[in-house]
Amino acid sequence: MSDGYVLAIGTSGIDTKGRALAPLMSGTSNPGKIKSNSGGVARNIAENLARLGQEVIFLSAIGNDRSGNRIKNRLDDAGVDISHFLVSERHRTAAYLALFDENKSLMYSIDDMSVVETIAPQIIYRNRGLIFDADMVVLDSNLSAQSINSVVKQTFAKNIPLVADPTSTGLAAKLIPHLTKLYMITPNAAEAEVLAGQNIKNRRQAIKAAQKLVTMGVEIVVITLAEKGVVYATDDTSGHIPALTSNVVDLTGASDALTAAIIFGLLNNFPIDEAARLGASAAALTLQSEDSVAENLNLDQLYEL
Repeated sequence: MSDGYVLAIGTSGIDTKGRALAPLMSGTSNPGKIKSNSGGVARNIAENLARLGQEVIFLSAIGNDRSGNRIKNRLDDAGVDISHFLVSERHRTAAYLALFDENKSLMYSIDDMSVVETIAPQIIYRNRGLIFDADMVVLDSNLSAQSINSVVKQTFAKNIPLVADPTSTGLAAKLIPHLTKLYMITPNAAEAEVLAGQNIKNRRQAIKAAQKLVTMGVEIVVITLAEKGVVYATDDTSGHIPALTSNVVDLTGASDALTAAIIFGLLNNFPIDEAARLGASAAALTLQSEDSVAENLNLDQLYEL
């Protein structure tokens, strides 16, 4: 087990997810099920890491409201250090609204992330001691380009491994100027297309894109391919891990669980293929949960899958 801590920097919010029980019809109300829970890419990664037994400090921003308190309570229960949270009086806690069809496929989503502006470059600089003492830093791309630049600058100065989640196709391009200074990225296929500048229609193309991103400077590239599993590449190896069979309840958060489990594996000196298998197990377990992070996530569970 890693003796140090991982510093997560990024968003935390409330996910509200609606799933239709019949084919969606526009312009009218659709019967379905609605559920809300704690979410946010960096928040999900932080909680998953804590549930695996990794010490985690989380630098994030919330509003002074019920949603913010709900997020803090969940993270505190999971063992995440939230003592560096920023509480904004100007913004409400971030929110994410997702609409799924009757087949559990995401149709539309809206995010309200204005509170992330609070994590400004000067906040990153003020907390540089947390960065310098971390075993690894992980961020999501909801941070502003300026704040991402500040994190990259601080981690690079002290040779701290930096993991970046592209978060969405619209945000992924923020990482392009920093690829040579990133330890690992974990895009999905669409995000990897943005980063690598090439189409990904199958596993072979995904591996080629991962290899290209390695030549562009990233040490480890992991590309998620949904039901087709994940591919990975480093400067001396590449491969594919099939997705594990899972009774899918909810798609939200699976990729964040994968990222967290891979980080956990790498911190504990797993080779990349074994770390990626651990990630695939974490994703499969999360797909079976209604929450964005499976409360029953632990190392023993992952090895049983």
